[in-house]
Amino acid sequence: MKARPLLIPLLIVMAAGTSLAQDKGTLDPQPLPPLERPDDPHLGAKQLFARKLLPSAQPTRVIGEYTRGCIAGAVPMPITGDTWQVMRLSRNRNWGHPDMIALLKRLSVKAHRDAGWPGILVGDIGQPRGGPALSGHASHQLGLDADIRLTPMPDHLLSRQEREEMSATMMVRDDRLDIDPKVFTSGHVAVIRDAAMEPAVQRIFVNAAIKKALCREATGDRSWLEKVRPWFGHDYHFHIRMRCPPAATECKGQTDQTGGDGCKPSDLAYWFKDSIIHPKPEPPKEPAKPRPGLTMAQMPAGCRAVLNAPDAKAP
Repeated sequence: MKARPLLIPLLIVMAAGTSLAQDKGTLDPQPLPPLERPDDPHLGAKQLFARKLLPSAQPTRVIGEYTRGCIAGAVPMPITGDTWQVMRLSRNRNWGHPDMIALLKRLSVKAHRDAGWPGILVGDIGQPRGGPALSGHASHQLGLDADIRLTPMPDHLLSRQEREEMSATMMVRDDRLDIDPKVFTSGHVAVIRDAAMEPAVQRIFVNAAIKKALCREATGDRSWLEKVRPWFGHDYHFHIRMRCPPAATECKGQTDQTGGDGCKPSDLAYWFKDSIIHPKPEPPKEPAKPRPGLTMAQMPAGCRAVLNAPDAKAP
């Protein structure tokens, strides 16, 4: 399959869900309404960043933290390549740092070579200028995070409807204690390993049951397991996080993981507590007033210039 030009969809308001891979998109996205007071100091920054449909016409620059920052000069992941396809196009979240886009293309080729997959299905990377989103993620603000479905890419070109509505495959057993062996295979191990072995990748987030399976199935060099960390959800997809690029002095990254491969029983015990696997529902209470989230005053100062910069040319 040959890469096709990226089509810029209109943005829609979506409710946050536990798994964006399962939330359907739309074939008829509608623009967000204009803001009455875009200069309101109490307005959530997510309302401003979500209304930017194109990246800034600036050199690439990463500013701030994974959960509080932005990116200038982001580039798109083309929606279709020989070994990848981008899902949920109506979200307009296939933008990232050039290094991330290059990494995803490399990973797609490795998935084809090492796992025998036709390719990968790419979920959310980031918004055109990064920043906080209206739904789904606290991170993904710097163009250095990306979600990859654990469902192999089908061997045909997906229709727009399939990209918006096709669900990812649950990899974890109903009891949440291990993977479902009917769907989780050695190919999944190979793809996650390939991602973790990329030098620029700092962390991979997966469900604890998937981490447990990786610990059990990994052979040979196990050093890559140190980068793979258990986290809530992540049972339909895995989350790649890159370290700050060299010379990106305004990027505030994280320290590397230490302490071994994270496979000791004590490393995983917390995640398999009954209170974590089966949390008790909270008693019903009065719906809280929606929080505006981070304001522009709480964002790194450089993000205001990114937000207000002219649009880059559409791809």
